[in-house]
Formats: sequence, structure tokens, C-alpha cells
Amino acid sequence: MDVNGRGKVWLFGDDIDTDVILPGKYLVLTDPNEMAKHALEGLVEGFSKKIAKGDIIVAGKNFGCGSSREHAPLALKYAGVGAVVARSFSRIFFRNAINIGLPAVISEDARDVLREGEVISIDLKGGYIQRRNGEKLPVGGYPQFLLEILNDGGLLQNLKKRVKKEKRK
Repeated sequence: MDVNGRGKVWLFGDDIDTDVILPGKYLVLTDPNEMAKHALEGLVEGFSKKIAKGDIIVAGKNFGCGSSREHAPLALKYAGVGAVVARSFSRIFFRNAINIGLPAVISEDARDVLREGEVISIDLKGGYIQRRNGEKLPVGGYPQFLLEILNDGGLLQNLKKRVKKEKRK
């Protein structure tokens, strides 16, 4: 997803930890496409087969708590999740998500207002979620450098782009 994404809402509660996002028994996997097959399988049977590319997870507080492994956001991204919207995130999950190019969007109201299956649009640059009825929910803002990281597909791609740009000077 770039700073403007659109997808169907999948609702989850509070304290969705990394062991639920990707169970520990799959930490031996190194291929993110294989990890994706097991994303959230303990909460939604067959999640990876049901999700459409760009769908959006909307959760309560403390999303991504637990261990610091990068596997959890990778599994979500490769399963097709376009963004995760939550009331709050574990700091490490938030940064890991940004580093791999998965938007982690903070919204106080989204979990209480949005409905399962509803199609929404997210505009990170504008700072809002838009519902089909035109209602806009504010989201936490991103500084320009984080928007660039997300637009480039993650930190590594962003750094490669910046190095390439510097070499041309």
C-alpha cells in the first residue's frame, strides 16, 4: 500500500500478540510467502485464503505485543494485508511494520466505529480513514520520512533508493 490504500475491514480485539499473528512453531520458516499461509490462523481459520490483497486489519489496543520478531508483520504483509489500524501498537511491532513497508495506523475510534467487511480507504498523508458514506476518521500522522519509507516498500528499499540517488550526484 502507498499512502493511499483501500480494502475490506477485518476486526480484531485488544492485545493481539505476535504469537497469535504468527504462531511460534512457524518461526523456522524463512520464506515470507510460507509464513503468510499461517498468519492469524489461530483466530481466523484459513485467514490467508480468505483475505484479499489490500484488506485492512482493524484492532483495539496493544496490537503486536509480545516478542520482537519481524516474522509477525512479514506474515501479514505477504498474506495480503494492506495496513493494520489499531488504537495502539507495541513499539517494536510498529517499527518492524514500517521497516518492511506495512502501514501501522493509529486510530482511537476505528475499532469502535468500523464494521467487519466494510470497505474503507486510508490516506496517511491526509491523516484520515474514509468510509463509503463519506465520513472521515482521523488517524495519527506520519512524518514525511516515514511516508517515504512506506511508499518505497520498506526501509531497505528506501535506503537503496537514497544511495542510488546520492551516487548520481
